[in-house]
Amino acid sequence: MKIRKFFAAVLALCLMACMIPASAETVLTIGVIGPMTGGAAVYGTAVAHGAQIAADEINAKNGDIRIKLDVQDDEHDPEKAINAYYTVLDNGVQMILGTVTTGPCLAVSEIAYEMRVFMLTPSASATGVTEGKDNVFQVCFTDPGQGVAAADKIFEMNAAAKVGIIYNNSDAYSTGIKDAFVEQAAKVGLEIVATSSFSSDANTDFSVQIAACKDAGADLVFLPIYYTPASLILNQSNAIAYAPTFFGVDGMDGILTLEGFDKTLAEDVMLLTPFAASSQDAATQAFVQAYVAAYGEEPNQFAADAYDGIMALYEACQKVGITSDTSYEEACELLLAEFPNLEIAGLTGKLSWDASGAVTKDPTVYVIKDGAYAMVE
Repeated sequence: MKIRKFFAAVLALCLMACMIPASAETVLTIGVIGPMTGGAAVYGTAVAHGAQIAADEINAKNGDIRIKLDVQDDEHDPEKAINAYYTVLDNGVQMILGTVTTGPCLAVSEIAYEMRVFMLTPSASATGVTEGKDNVFQVCFTDPGQGVAAADKIFEMNAAAKVGIIYNNSDAYSTGIKDAFVEQAAKVGLEIVATSSFSSDANTDFSVQIAACKDAGADLVFLPIYYTPASLILNQSNAIAYAPTFFGVDGMDGILTLEGFDKTLAEDVMLLTPFAASSQDAATQAFVQAYVAAYGEEPNQFAADAYDGIMALYEACQKVGITSDTSYEEACELLLAEFPNLEIAGLTGKLSWDASGAVTKDPTVYVIKDGAYAMVE
């Protein structure tokens, strides 16, 4: 008799458990595409790591939404980026944080536009990434925005009497910033005395470009390029005792972590970037501590932009009610309607967007002192 009562009680509990609604937890699946290997890997891995820190933070809340990332390597190659794009879609992602670099992003965004997949790139800054594509948004500054801001800052700081420029003529990122810088320099009255270029296929010997700036008397050299060629320019300029002020943009963020680079060569280099690990605000320090604990190095601006990107997607998905069952086409239409209304307080500033996909946030100039970034007042 007691046994029958016991099993009856167990059965009743089971029936009650079946009547309790299951948890409505949503898992958002986000593809992350960028160079995880190759010459641009420092950018892609930083984005993947920054995105994971954000996902971990969200998942630790034990709320109704969890983030699942699908990271794919494009090796900074447009064709491989397209392959990575189809891979994440086959894996069931609902939106994409990426791609990381401009060339691959230009290629992928064309297809994503036709297929109606929402893309939020942390760092592909060419205007062509978003032009004519209502489903593509940026966390980073646009190339023209960086060029204009750099010229304005150099003028406001009275940092140069004569300016030289060294840029990559085969890279959309570099040429886009250079063109806007030249136009704005003319407006504010900066004198450009030398403009030299190189291609991605010839980016190890900069003696000709450096000599052109030196011979023209440039006391500031603007470098709208990535950190690897910039490190060589600093090294080769030092070898001929040419020591102008070097002024870079966000692509130079990461130069202090470049393996084998003598950090003393970057002393007094200025760069335009929205993030510095040395900032003392609480959010930045919490992010830096989590990043160092997870990956053994300090995060750069690409990691911070990726963190902000995941947080922006999370906030937007919450507001429009995207769930685990929302298709990427449905998610795209919901997100592109929400993002122009979205505002977040991110690691890289207060972020808001317009319908063009461009972000609004304030640029900041940092100078490298004793192997660390210091804000220029």
